Amino acid sequence: MSPVHLKVPTLGELMKARNPASRTVAVAGKDRAAVMMTGQSPDQRWYWDGKTFATDLKSAPVPVSVSAAKQAVAALIATPGEALASPPFCAAKSRSIAVGDTSVGNGKLARAVGDARAFRATPAFDGMALAIAARLIDELGLGRGTASDLIAIGLSATDYVGHTFGTKGEEMCLQLLSLDRDLGDFFRQLDSRGVDYAVMLTSDHGGDDLPERLRALGVAEAARSVPELEPAALGKRLSANLKLAGPVLIGGGANGDVYFDRALKPADRRRAETAALAFYRAHPQVEAVFTRNQLSRTAPPTTSPDRWTMAERARASFDATRSGDLVVLLKRHVTPIAKPGKGYVATHGSPWDYDRRVPIIFWRPGTPGVGRDEAVDTVDIMPTLAAMVNVPVDASKIDGKCLANVSGIICPKR
Repeated sequence: MSPVHLKVPTLGELMKARNPASRTVAVAGKDRAAVMMTGQSPDQRWYWDGKTFATDLKSAPVPVSVSAAKQAVAALIATPGEALASPPFCAAKSRSIAVGDTSVGNGKLARAVGDARAFRATPAFDGMALAIAARLIDELGLGRGTASDLIAIGLSATDYVGHTFGTKGEEMCLQLLSLDRDLGDFFRQLDSRGVDYAVMLTSDHGGDDLPERLRALGVAEAARSVPELEPAALGKRLSANLKLAGPVLIGGGANGDVYFDRALKPADRRRAETAALAFYRAHPQVEAVFTRNQLSRTAPPTTSPDRWTMAERARASFDATRSGDLVVLLKRHVTPIAKPGKGYVATHGSPWDYDRRVPIIFWRPGTPGVGRDEAVDTVDIMPTLAAMVNVPVDASKIDGKCLANVSGIICPKR
């Protein structure tokens, strides 16, 4: 995915700038998703704060539909979540896998009373987000005015189920089955209202399954990262070997951004970088490591994303003001969770295609389906949707492009 110029308005802001009667609304399972989807000037923005759906828009009145939904969420969490019925194709995936101090793979997504955290990792979480969205559409009259309206819905339960149980077990099968049914119900409600609508559906990332199950399925290279790759552990090692004070390295995990302690003197920083690079490059679980200077000198990729090198994949996510002094990429199917536990057994965030390639679906009722398998960027979504609703976009100020030959969309001439 190529970087987005952050100062460029979102689609919702472009719509409102062109026609102030347009409204933008977001309902999401994560606060950052709601902000990213609607930009800085939405009419309504609701997201999960860990206990209920909340908003950061202090001046916006709370719709009646949201107040009712918040009460319904509290009632759901206050009652036990019963185990879901598992159809044969999900039951076929049922197999208990021991992971750290827990086991996964044969669960039915039941939950205890009062467990708001477990509630996130059940289909009821997405069902409630869709219910809020449907009620807001009715209460705000979205789609009934002369201008196009935008509602962005972030369905996050699949992400939480993936982290909690992995991606290939009975739990994920039940989650995806329920999500499919809930989306069908949501679209049928829109159909019954007679609203003219179009849908774009995608994901912010993919995900890898837990290595214990991958190995059982024949993926021999699947493994968990070893603790010595954690920045804190490597920092202690460098501190002892180089006789340096302080943490030396700072970072959140075995992969991704790693920072050097800013208190290091320049000469000590250079020694630490040389030693850290030697360690990472020799480690059998590391695919590649890049310095800040290397990535700064690497041109942002402009070719098809399925042909990007490891350096280009790292460069596409690199931000000179925020990214690490080092960027570490682990080998394929190495999960950067050295010590898994209840609620966190699998993750994402690698440069490999199982994490970075996701479907992008544009759909409008009554339009014929056309399948395409070429690689595109997520930044192509905004200009394609803009063309669908006839909102002009300055192509010179964005990375994305309007996708031609999408049913119902006429891209502007460049």
